[in-house]
Amino acid sequence: MASVAKVPYILRPPKPLHHKGGSSCSNNFKFLCRQFLVHRNTGLVPSDICSVVNAVACRCPRSLKRSSSTIICSAANKPSPEISSTAKIRSEVLSPFRTVRMFFYVAFIASGTLGGLIATTQLIAALTNPAKAVGILDMVKGLGIDIGAVSLFAFLYSRENNAKNAQLARLSREESLSNLKLRVDQKKVIPASSLRGFARLVICAGPASYIMESFRLSEPFTESLLERGVLVVPFATDGNLPNFEFEENEENKEITTKRKRLWQLSPAFVSEWSKWLDDQKTLADVPSESPVYLSLRMDGRVRGSGVGYPPWNAFIAQLPPVKGIWSGLLDGMDGRVL
Repeated sequence: MASVAKVPYILRPPKPLHHKGGSSCSNNFKFLCRQFLVHRNTGLVPSDICSVVNAVACRCPRSLKRSSSTIICSAANKPSPEISSTAKIRSEVLSPFRTVRMFFYVAFIASGTLGGLIATTQLIAALTNPAKAVGILDMVKGLGIDIGAVSLFAFLYSRENNAKNAQLARLSREESLSNLKLRVDQKKVIPASSLRGFARLVICAGPASYIMESFRLSEPFTESLLERGVLVVPFATDGNLPNFEFEENEENKEITTKRKRLWQLSPAFVSEWSKWLDDQKTLADVPSESPVYLSLRMDGRVRGSGVGYPPWNAFIAQLPPVKGIWSGLLDGMDGRVL
């Protein structure tokens, strides 16, 4: 039998047609079905049986009537997530000579393989002909060099390809993160990508008690964090929204305004955030119930992550201010990308 194509196909019940002689039609249809099953086991189904079966099926809907619903079948598995074109372009920009290196690796592998085949045929001919036995040692040396070269460049190609796939997977995850939505206030929802170049996001994901403690620990560093463009995204994984308490008085009005600004963002479409976070924990072998933090660079890439509370003092020591004398010179000093 021919293999099933990997595209969805639809089976629908035949349209009912009213004909007389339903009992004899049903008996003929049953006989043809038995013949069809017998021939199907051999892989050969006569065309006349197939055509008659189809004709009888269309004329005898009562013998086939089971349900009026449509049955949708698919022979393909679930589609694997594809790498976006944006991630591929960013990968080319970050590693512009990788494609050239991989091309030369393939060329050297092909050259070494061809040389090895030639050396093998010469060696076999020399072993069968005593007159050519003098050059056997040189042939063995040449064959060893070819095998070593093929092995070396195959290793380099494999390492380069693995690095490319890892980079594409990381960029794809970051692209998915940039598409997640953030709520600025009750009326404004923006994608995380709109903050690239303006803010360094710190995502705190955990139960409400973890977020409240992170909120309390960040209080002494509020001004310094804002100077470095840090904005916190609290994500309560237990479904309990944290209730931030701010001191509403004239003495602390300025610091209260800054703390509200530091913690003003919140995740929108929580299910999408949960799925993205679960995928990251699975890749990092982190238990799903563990509270984690992620620190992003100014360009939206992940620069640091960990289990537990965010190291606010380390962020201040590592990140340059957004404004001031060092703003333009140290814009890219966000730390290495994970």
